[in-house]
Amino acid sequence: METQELQRIKNKFDIIGNDAALNRAIETAMAVAQTDLTVLISGESGVGKENIPRIIHQNSLRKTGKYLAVNCGGLPEGTINSELFGHEKGAFTGAVDSRKGYFEEANGGTLFLDEVGELPPSTQAMLLRVLQNGEYMKVGSSKVQRTDVRVIAATNVNLLYAVSQGKFREDLYYRLNVIPINMPSLRERKDDIYLLFRKFASDFSEKYNVSKVNLSHEAILMLQNYRWPGNIRQLKNVAEMLSAMESRPLSAFSGRTEIDAATLSRYLPKEDPNAIPALSGGSTQDSLNSTEKQVLVKAILDLKQEVDRLKAVVYGSDGQGAPQLVPVSAPVNVPASAPAPAPVPVSAPAGPAPMPLPAEDEIEWQDAEVRESSQAGEDSLSIRKVEEDHIRRALEKHHGNRKLAAAELGISERTLYRRLSKQ
Repeated sequence: METQELQRIKNKFDIIGNDAALNRAIETAMAVAQTDLTVLISGESGVGKENIPRIIHQNSLRKTGKYLAVNCGGLPEGTINSELFGHEKGAFTGAVDSRKGYFEEANGGTLFLDEVGELPPSTQAMLLRVLQNGEYMKVGSSKVQRTDVRVIAATNVNLLYAVSQGKFREDLYYRLNVIPINMPSLRERKDDIYLLFRKFASDFSEKYNVSKVNLSHEAILMLQNYRWPGNIRQLKNVAEMLSAMESRPLSAFSGRTEIDAATLSRYLPKEDPNAIPALSGGSTQDSLNSTEKQVLVKAILDLKQEVDRLKAVVYGSDGQGAPQLVPVSAPVNVPASAPAPAPVPVSAPAGPAPMPLPAEDEIEWQDAEVRESSQAGEDSLSIRKVEEDHIRRALEKHHGNRKLAAAELGISERTLYRRLSKQ
């Protein structure tokens, strides 16, 4: 398509931007406008998907017919079949009269089904029948009716993934996806971001007779590097909020208001570090959708934190190197009337303080000897020998009181008896 013709279409439908992917979407819409092929538009929420069906309809042979846009996600599941296909009088409580549905109202024209991925299974089956042969039945009627409607659908979810999860009919997906058109996200159109901002700021200035806000070079870079999860809709909100709060009444001396990066940052919502960009279709159609990816990333981060915590327990605070024995004092329940035991010198060689041993109901004691070789060639020391040393020191400390020794070691008295019988 020639550049002049492409710009004419953009001006007519108030589309701002020169991004190659945006131009490709418009060119595809113009190429299929003269046909009745079904079109599926994919893209994140707020990227301007609603412009494509209007371009197609107004450049088609159906332009004299009706153009109806329906948000499928906004229709209650209990009445969605009635909204789309109509109902007969008495079909359900409250149906005091018969009613035409959108497919009957748009006969001879174009019906745009936005958020088509939100349709319930029963409605998906009815939609498939309309796309196959143009037939449908009103709710509460057994009479088959026909309609001649061109369907254009849009979605901000990954329909192929929904198909793999059993949430969307595979045959319906291929009926809708005859002509796929992908609308790029705003963060993929960095060079268009400031153009859109200027347009929104200018419109606000003219509407409310205030000075137009201009951005400094640093503020423009901040605007372009922001992730814009809400895409064009979010950018428009920021531009209007900034204009309302920072601009001044228009006068001969104040036609513009300069905004720096520090001022702009106050109007950009802080980004969630766990959030990731939503999928926009294209080559990622077999991937997870945005919500599922965020859940997966959070689970991975939680798992990493748990691994780091366990490493700190096993290897010490630095999480690296050889395992370190970390002495822990276990609470000892001593009756108030019992006299405090006097300290007794221990003749055992100096070494690490007694370490609490695992409770019997948590882990079985290991009888196999695991030997560690040191760089100085010291004698091997089995884990069992270390355990025996701990028990011996605890008993000597408490004058042979097995109950107090078991409490200090963090094991049951029964386990202590069993270990002593094996020595």
